[in-house]
Amino acid sequence: MAQKTYPALYTPEQRRRRDASHWTLVQGILAPVQFVICIISAGLVIRFLLTGDGYAIATISVIVKTIALYAIMVTGAIWEKEVFGQYLLAPAFFWEDVVSFGVIALHSIYLLALFTGMMEPGALMILALVAYLAYAINAAQFLWKLRMARLAAPLTSEATA
Repeated sequence: MAQKTYPALYTPEQRRRRDASHWTLVQGILAPVQFVICIISAGLVIRFLLTGDGYAIATISVIVKTIALYAIMVTGAIWEKEVFGQYLLAPAFFWEDVVSFGVIALHSIYLLALFTGMMEPGALMILALVAYLAYAINAAQFLWKLRMARLAAPLTSEATA
């Protein structure tokens, strides 16, 4: 049975720029930090929804998660510019960026609703969980893309050697 091949995510020049960019390390740190924040926050949000307790800490955790999301999006855009020559929607990460916009929109709507009082606490927390579900889908997209890049890397390095 033939091994499935995957297209290379980076050209040799893009790979060089990726490896030279300090933003690669920043993304590598921010991504798992944001994931941990999300897990903790989701637990606090679910606790509030189940018990009615802990609204303030759940709210703070969603705000912290949103700040982490904004930080990773801004630094990710800078990383894309350095590696691919454009701030967002580079062909290699087009769909991941599109879904990221949805994730940011949901988190931003949460903040807007929170600070304007447009939604009751329960509805806000449900919105936060919807935003977290969208984030989980987006994170899975990136992990899948990076896995495919890793599978393609041996083929790419052999071809360029």
